[in-house]
Amino acid sequence: MPQAELLPRDVELPLDLRLPRVGAVDAVALEARAGELAKRSIKRGSKLEALDLAIRMMDLTTLEGADTPGKVSALCAKAIHPDPTDATIPSVAAVCVYPNFVAVAKKKLTGSGVKVASVATAFPSGQSALEVKLADVRQAVELGADEIDMVIDRGAFLSGRYAKVVDEIVRVKEACGEAHLKVILETGELATYDNVRRASLLAIAAGADFIKTSTGKVSPAATLPVTLCMLEVIRDVHDETGRVIGMKPAGGIRTAKQAIQYLCVLNETLGRDWMTPDLFRFGASSLLNDVLMQIRKQRTGAYQSPDYFTID
Repeated sequence: MPQAELLPRDVELPLDLRLPRVGAVDAVALEARAGELAKRSIKRGSKLEALDLAIRMMDLTTLEGADTPGKVSALCAKAIHPDPTDATIPSVAAVCVYPNFVAVAKKKLTGSGVKVASVATAFPSGQSALEVKLADVRQAVELGADEIDMVIDRGAFLSGRYAKVVDEIVRVKEACGEAHLKVILETGELATYDNVRRASLLAIAAGADFIKTSTGKVSPAATLPVTLCMLEVIRDVHDETGRVIGMKPAGGIRTAKQAIQYLCVLNETLGRDWMTPDLFRFGASSLLNDVLMQIRKQRTGAYQSPDYFTID
């Protein structure tokens, strides 16, 4: 597509990409499609596979003002062994924490295969000077973060200052070094699907490895229609350029039923190649326990008490 269709003419894209058109999103059709996919049923054997995959795709997260090293350490132990009584339950993909807890998480997760993700760039508002944001990222990477979850400046985006949004993502990507970059759009503040599509394309053009719906601090957070909109952008970019981008819905996904709905949408939109923790993650703080309960139900026919599992 011509660069001017996505950005003002004075903005240079950092990657040599021929991006799809921004276009207009048919909101009615998008929501109808998401609702249809959410009704898909799967067989018992497939459900167990889906629940296992959902665990392997989780970024187990704690992003509270009351976080402590002890809480982060306990979360890391649960990330490695979600159910200590069942060795068949896999580890989660990553633990996501504030930058000042990265070193604690890195020490606890060493050798486990569970990655350390850290939010950065003045999370969750994104409202600070660029040099402060970059220092935030560099600190997290130096302490051992494998992945950085940054937030875009929604004020800049909503006021049409797309060049600022792109420049910040490019600079953050550079500061990440070898760490993967997830770009949080905070879709609950973007208001329209057209904005979600444009912001997704901007993030990808600027170098995002993943695009992510939400911080989990704004309502609404992840929804199936918003996730479908972003997955369709990823599909369109892949069809146009061959580039492979990951996706992370986050915030408000609390039940195994919801997780399976998201996996159905993912499979129908991007196919089995994206059904991997390398390309899809759930941002979750309370989802894991419900998935563990559903696995126990599928295997034994009886629900386990929620008190059986540790509180995240």
